[in-house]
Amino acid sequence: MSKEYKRTLITTALPYTNGPVHIGHLAGVYVPADIYARYLRLAGRPVTLVGGSDEHGVPITLKARAEGVTPQDIVDRYHALIKKSFEGLGISFDVYSRTTSDIHSETASEFFSHLYENGQFIEKESMQLYDPEAGQFLADRYVTGECPHCHNPKAYGDQCEACGTSLNATDLINPHSAITGSVPELRPTRHWYLPLDRWEPALREWILEGHKEWKSNVYGQCKSWLDMGLQPRAVSRDLSWGVPVPVEGAEGKVLYVWFDAPIGYISNTKELYPESWQTWWKDPETRIINFIGKDNIVFHCIVFPAMLMAYGDNFQLPDNVPANEFLNLEGDKISTSRNWAVWLHEYLEDFPGKQDVLRYVLTANAPETKDNDFTWRDFQARNNNELVAILGNFINRVIVLTHKYFNGIVPAEGQLEDIDKAIYAEMDGLKKSLTDNLENFHFREALKDAMAFARAGNKYLQETEPWKVWKENPARVETVLNVCLQVCASLAVVMEPFMPFMSDKLSKILGLGKLSWDMIGSKPVAAGTTIGQPEFLFEKIDDATIQAQVDRLVETKRQNDIRNFKPAPVQAEISIDDFGKMDLRVGTVISCERVKKADKLLKFSINDGTETPRTIVSGIAKHYEPEALVGKQVIFVANLAPAKIRGIESQGMILSALNADGSLTVASPSTEATPGAQVK
Repeated sequence: MSKEYKRTLITTALPYTNGPVHIGHLAGVYVPADIYARYLRLAGRPVTLVGGSDEHGVPITLKARAEGVTPQDIVDRYHALIKKSFEGLGISFDVYSRTTSDIHSETASEFFSHLYENGQFIEKESMQLYDPEAGQFLADRYVTGECPHCHNPKAYGDQCEACGTSLNATDLINPHSAITGSVPELRPTRHWYLPLDRWEPALREWILEGHKEWKSNVYGQCKSWLDMGLQPRAVSRDLSWGVPVPVEGAEGKVLYVWFDAPIGYISNTKELYPESWQTWWKDPETRIINFIGKDNIVFHCIVFPAMLMAYGDNFQLPDNVPANEFLNLEGDKISTSRNWAVWLHEYLEDFPGKQDVLRYVLTANAPETKDNDFTWRDFQARNNNELVAILGNFINRVIVLTHKYFNGIVPAEGQLEDIDKAIYAEMDGLKKSLTDNLENFHFREALKDAMAFARAGNKYLQETEPWKVWKENPARVETVLNVCLQVCASLAVVMEPFMPFMSDKLSKILGLGKLSWDMIGSKPVAAGTTIGQPEFLFEKIDDATIQAQVDRLVETKRQNDIRNFKPAPVQAEISIDDFGKMDLRVGTVISCERVKKADKLLKFSINDGTETPRTIVSGIAKHYEPEALVGKQVIFVANLAPAKIRGIESQGMILSALNADGSLTVASPSTEATPGAQVK
């Protein structure tokens, strides 16, 4: 940041209220934005953090239709849940509002009208899919069909979620209406378009020449769009849910959600500062920062700035748009539709009091420059090996030792030795690095700097060994513990942006009062102060707790496999004579055991109605425990030529069904049959 600003306005992408928020949203947008806002507050710089719910758009109407409720019911439910979840995680919004508010509707309508009256739109007629049975035009998400690229039969009109390709509804093979299932037809409709090409030269100069400091993923995507040449973009839709287009003759049309939603940043600021909101949007002394995910780059760096340019009236453009990449979950893309996610509200229920752990892990593993992966085992390891063993351990030892040797009263600092001066010098260096990383939105590196304070404290404590020095030189212990308590105070400050709940507890123990960035590396814990009792700021997370989360995901995957199951293609036809050659029989399992050194194989001894039991080797060991099959009746191919498997002669094949989730079910008669009975 080359220019000094009087204030900073931070906006966060508005989450869609057709479902809860998950860790991908948090890592991409909300935790980084909160870290930056908290840092600025600690530094004494005026800042406002603006958020809100995006409550218009087709996904909301689709969910409402599926549940048989109104769109307002859906957004009311999820707005309340999302807002409560953010509060639970400590996301410190100054305002968190919604786009169904009256003030937003008024602001969005005025914005459109201003552009319309000043000739900033063009009107175009286009062919759009229309559902004659429902009597309405179909937005892209209201159309499903076969993807022309990967041939997924359930692609949406705007995107195929199987291959990720962006689509137009008219690209789909065999399109159908998501409302009635009928085949739509093309009909003409008129809409208003923002001519982005008109603003391309200004956008090119502003981004490509004026903001080369932006993150490479943001700058690169913007350059790609600009190099391809910008095209007019529709700002209206044929829908009933949304802000009505405020133009005569526009009945049945609403503002397109990507025109409507970013205006929410302005309307939410108006709600917070009804008299002074323009100071935050139109004063050149205000720095605007948009925190978003990479899927929103084009809208926040090209579309919204073009809207602001078209409006004029000194609206300020964002100074930076630090977009993150995507966070995956256990090696797979997070997906709302597949329920493959860690939902924030569920996390807060499952891990009470561990908000900071999630904030820490998401920051330490943030997808700042490339997609990254969240795993429950890494979550556990970072908690146990870093928060408990390094940060919590240092603070707890210092507090315990202060109570043990000085009854909880902060001892006075005596003569500082070289090792004491060295840790203060180290904290000064860490503060510079930490500040620089925060200023440049390098939050992963900033968190490493913050943790380095704890590592330095542990090293200092181990090297000074106050428990050994106490008997010989208690005055030296006074200085050592005074230094350690000042390190703890610095930790309370540097950790506040990342882990505010821990910071608050530690501040109260140390009696610090209001924290400020200037406290870092200084000596804010006054001698003679009585500190609070020691308490564990972090607790170990056991294997069983983590396994429960892993099992939940395994079950989610199983349910997805079942829901998306498609029968395998039927093989080539055979004649009745071919079928007649196969002798299928019923047998009762006498014994069953695993084949040594073969993970997949079970050895069966089967009563097939003859005097000598039949031996069959089957590759179902990963699906059944051997003892569970004893006494069970199975269907097997009796006239299959014997084969040697791992040195065992197998005299047939047991029939099994391959299920949607990849499991096997052994075929057996529905009622008990006589061993050896033929299956006809």
